[in-house]
Amino acid sequence: MTTPTTVNGGVSHWHTALGATAPRPALDGPTEVDVAVVGGGYTGLWTAYYLKRAEPSLRIAVLEQRFCGYGASGRNGGWLYNGFAGRSAFARRYGKARAVALQRAMTASVDEVLRVCAAEGIDADQVKGGVLEVARTPAQLERLDAFVAAEHAYGETGVRRLTAAEAARRIAVDGALGASWTPHGARLQPVKLVRGLAAAAERLGVEVYERTAVTAVHPAAGTTPARAVTEHGTVSARYVLRCTEGFTAGLPGEKRSWLPMNSSMIVTAPLPASFWESAGWAGRETLGDFAHAYMYAQRTADDRIAIGGRGVPYRFGSRTDNDGSTAPRTVEQLAGILTRFFPAARGVAVEHAWSGVLGVPRDWCSTVALDRASGLGWAGGYVGSGVTTTNLAARTLRDLVLGEHTELTALPWVDHRVRKWEPEPLRWLGVHGLYAAYHFADARERAGRPRTSPVARLADLVSGRH
Repeated sequence: MTTPTTVNGGVSHWHTALGATAPRPALDGPTEVDVAVVGGGYTGLWTAYYLKRAEPSLRIAVLEQRFCGYGASGRNGGWLYNGFAGRSAFARRYGKARAVALQRAMTASVDEVLRVCAAEGIDADQVKGGVLEVARTPAQLERLDAFVAAEHAYGETGVRRLTAAEAARRIAVDGALGASWTPHGARLQPVKLVRGLAAAAERLGVEVYERTAVTAVHPAAGTTPARAVTEHGTVSARYVLRCTEGFTAGLPGEKRSWLPMNSSMIVTAPLPASFWESAGWAGRETLGDFAHAYMYAQRTADDRIAIGGRGVPYRFGSRTDNDGSTAPRTVEQLAGILTRFFPAARGVAVEHAWSGVLGVPRDWCSTVALDRASGLGWAGGYVGSGVTTTNLAARTLRDLVLGEHTELTALPWVDHRVRKWEPEPLRWLGVHGLYAAYHFADARERAGRPRTSPVARLADLVSGRH
């Protein structure tokens, strides 16, 4: 399936498909604003958008090191859905009622993103077809049933347990024994969303600076305000909001805050009508599974399959990027998943492969916070669920900056703190050992193990993932 013409890297297919845009200007010297937003991805752009709509008088600057959507916002799988990281951990620490409130806020955020797209005229190929997650082994089926029960326990009664036949009527995944489906999900083209969001923020008067890397963030001290230092000058602000997700480790003092987890994707050439007649997928659902090293996929607007998963999960020393270049073995792994799920896709060309990093806190729980005394705020650690979670985080940051006490600022992830990741080489050994365990467990389960492998359960325990 991979050929010499397969594009490897180049940020992502989503960017390539749209073509380059004229770069926005870089910061042209020291300046003062009310709010400086570090990072031109979803979190930063949503935050600037909502703040400017709520308080038009605010002077807001977004500082992006390359171009808007260069990071995870322009490389993800296009899953706008209501899952979020760390729900059970939040329930244990803060009580189930508060975790349920967070789940409800996430569910509402799916429709909020779609509402803003409609209001701002953003065409991101969005289709609200829901989320289908399949089980292809008896052990996965066991986890599927536990997942559906847990969703119902958290009030997500829209989640349905499907039989193999019911699942096949949506998407004919080879070997699927059953599936879950929720209506709270949509497929979209990530870069169309990020570009539309940047344009919407600019129309409101937000200043967006590209090619402006922030090299350090400093808290307020005495009469000196918070500062974002760039090579083009320092931006002083009442609040500096760090919205850097998987690139957070590149800032001084943040090397061990959030681990930059690598995730990779491939996209096929457009598939013919004969393939879709057999595969179905007419509802444009996003597609996932219940493997430990899970996959995620979508049917694109031009009838390709974009599919992703964890290949090489982590680079030593929290290194973050090489413009999306992807190890050949990872490309082959993803191509193998594609043909296992859809044997009829065998032989279809893989046109593009790319990778990106997402932020993972040590307890796998997303956070949003603002320290009014220092003037520093942040949001992130989305662990792969950022397309929707960024929107909720941004609206929460808006309320925190404006000093409003709302239902959003009362959610349990606000000001949630967690210890830092271990130093190297323990960090590298731990992450690679973790995913080796998950891949081993998946292989055993595909070979016929009927129950979840104890190796995977141990990995979950050690990682703090559940």
